[in-house]
Amino acid sequence: MTDHERPLADRGRKDAAEAGRRLADTGLAFDQALCSTSTRTRETWKLAVQEFPHRPKTVYEERIYEASPGELIALLNETPDDLRNVLVIGHNPGMEGLTEILSGSAEDEARARMGNRGFPTAAFAVLTFTGSWKDVEPGAATLADYWAPTD
Repeated sequence: MTDHERPLADRGRKDAAEAGRRLADTGLAFDQALCSTSTRTRETWKLAVQEFPHRPKTVYEERIYEASPGELIALLNETPDDLRNVLVIGHNPGMEGLTEILSGSAEDEARARMGNRGFPTAAFAVLTFTGSWKDVEPGAATLADYWAPTD
């Protein structure tokens, strides 16, 4: 079995559902989810989205798998401006790197939590920015929230 085809472990299934509940608790209404095509990210998304009051449109994107932060930024730059809130379901080290690179500023508590926990499976960061998706670049966002499952 290739890494791309590797399924989600039991702990990942539990953490995915909890991540979905925590994301739903943020009150954000996601317009679109960009999800890697790997088996485990698709499984994660399927479990997490069940916790949402409104299911966003999902786009399965091959370029997210093993993407660098720069490649993820390029993908976000392609997002149509009529979409306000976009969720990316991807992999490390790209997702953690993306969060660090985009976060020009941060809520102190969110940065401290991320610094203490890193970016384990099912962790999420909420980044905010103003402007066009074409303007997403290093330092353009604020780390507004962060959550990671406990051991």
